[in-house]
Amino acid sequence: MLTKTECEQRIIRLQQQLQSGGIDGALLIFPIDIYYFTGTRQNSTLWIPATGDPFLLVRKSLSRALKESMIQDTRPFPSGKELPLLFGNGIKKIGVTFDVVPVAQYNFYARALPGREFVDISGINREIRSVKSTWELARMKASGEMIGNIFRQVPEFLKPGMRELDLAAEFECRLRKAGNEGLVRMRAFNQELFMGLAVSSASAGEPGFFDGAVTGLGLSSASPHGASRCLIPPDAPIILDYTGISNGYIVDITRIFCMGSLSDELLHAFHTALAIQQQLVENLKPGTICEELFFKSLEMAKAAGLEKNYMGAPGENAKFVGHGVGLELDEYPVLAQGFKAPLRAGQTIAIEPKFVIPGHGVIGIENTFAVSREGGIKLTDIPDDIIYL
Repeated sequence: MLTKTECEQRIIRLQQQLQSGGIDGALLIFPIDIYYFTGTRQNSTLWIPATGDPFLLVRKSLSRALKESMIQDTRPFPSGKELPLLFGNGIKKIGVTFDVVPVAQYNFYARALPGREFVDISGINREIRSVKSTWELARMKASGEMIGNIFRQVPEFLKPGMRELDLAAEFECRLRKAGNEGLVRMRAFNQELFMGLAVSSASAGEPGFFDGAVTGLGLSSASPHGASRCLIPPDAPIILDYTGISNGYIVDITRIFCMGSLSDELLHAFHTALAIQQQLVENLKPGTICEELFFKSLEMAKAAGLEKNYMGAPGENAKFVGHGVGLELDEYPVLAQGFKAPLRAGQTIAIEPKFVIPGHGVIGIENTFAVSREGGIKLTDIPDDIIYL
């Protein structure tokens, strides 16, 4: 459970940004944003003024919100007539997270609070959330330890004759029993994910909607992501790419398994992925420009003769090599072309250099790291080696 001190510090950081931008307050309605600033994920609306005390208006469940919320003024959501009375005449400019607020919700508040200017604070919110406190890093470390323990168990149950779905079900069952919360929150529109994926050469290279290197065939065109009913063949890479989640905090990790042996081509790609990861980890330091790390990784993939296979099937390549993680899978920062922001200490990033080689499968590595002055600190601390069975 979040502490009052944690929430107060987060609110202070937001208020400082609001004051700098001449914004009178932030109106937050997206659940995970509300959880971040209050400690409760109930159906509610949070008002954080640029100065003064915030209040939380709860639709459901008020009784649970009162137990969990670190906001002293937590009360029922008012009627339509009462809502405008909570915002004084001095409130002229209101910050809203346009990146996630539906038009219908925006229109509701625009009608309820006429005469105000609504401005986008999506960037401010995401920048604040990108830097993790010591408390948050401890939660993420715990998530990493939990999922790491399940990865160590894979040799106990990965057997010849299994389907991708069988492997996924066993892995996910054990992960769930270990306490994994399972709900992989994502901010991007039209993205969704069920815990992770277990795929092999039978379907791993199948392209799809998911904004990543690997999508998998899935079980139907309505669920075109992750494990399929295909049998896992011998002498092929098996990729387990999963999220560990506790207290809402996500880590992202990928490991490769194989029943048999792998070709020299696949091993070359794997060692290239490890070299890219190492290069990036050494430079996960405050001040490093995100875009430059992506270009360096692309340069290394090209030097290895694998540029066309990097981060996706040829022609379907993802344009990043690392993404921020925390309460959501797609947080800031992003190691991608066009993301020119410098890294900051405490940011947490999943680095995932992967190669899709048609006819052979997918191979690579992924770990979650924290940015520090000494370089990346590994939060998913299990060996990176391929596990042969």
